[in-house]
Amino acid sequence: MSDLVLIESTDDVFSITLNRPGKRNAISDEMMVALDAAFDQAEAAFNSGARVVILRAEGRAFSSGIDLEQFGSLDESLRGNLFPFTSRYQSVLNKVERCSLPVICVMQGYCLGLALELALACDFRIAVARAKFGLPETRLGIIPDVGGTVRLVNLVGQARAKDLIMTARNIEAAQALEWGLVDRVFARSELEQGVDQLVAELRASAPLAVSYAKRVINDITDVSRGLQLEAWAQAQLFRTEDFQRAVRAMMEKTYPIDWEGN
Repeated sequence: MSDLVLIESTDDVFSITLNRPGKRNAISDEMMVALDAAFDQAEAAFNSGARVVILRAEGRAFSSGIDLEQFGSLDESLRGNLFPFTSRYQSVLNKVERCSLPVICVMQGYCLGLALELALACDFRIAVARAKFGLPETRLGIIPDVGGTVRLVNLVGQARAKDLIMTARNIEAAQALEWGLVDRVFARSELEQGVDQLVAELRASAPLAVSYAKRVINDITDVSRGLQLEAWAQAQLFRTEDFQRAVRAMMEKTYPIDWEGN
């Protein structure tokens, strides 16, 4: 297991922690591989008596999203066919969503882009009161393509999903709670107590019933078609000059971009 993702099993709680605080837990390809393996272990823990997964992150921010530096090293074949890259990331988040255990995502600081898509794949989202959430992809000339559109629409509705995605603005925890994007918000000093309370509530229900209820609820809304549309749109956008320009601006610290060219 990579040290970019830490795992710990205590009693009946399986903890997974993003561990790249020096980079604000920017999600690299290596971290996604490690996250995939961690949820394989979480699935095995279900058969050994685990009752819940808690997904956390070290440092001041849950995650700033995908590590943009890795786009500079993508070869031309991948630029021409993004589907394998997108599909692989989608499969990891699908594994999170389909985990037999309920998954609680605990977020502090910023939770942006791919990190928010990861949170959307979890069953419960708990936030620190000063946390901020956003999907900044359209400012990079692309769209959320790892479930960020389809899962967000399912959670908060079309109008609010359009607001968050098309403006690429950040919202604070209070608004995220009002929208239903997060389930519970706590002051930092009360966060652990709040997490423990939710874990206790889940423990009070029969484990197999919780697992089957999760499966049934997830299957009521089929996300597969939405994921296919995300991948198709992203493949088109990834080849545009808009995206290349946006990545250069991020790397050269000239972001945000004046899209009008003034």
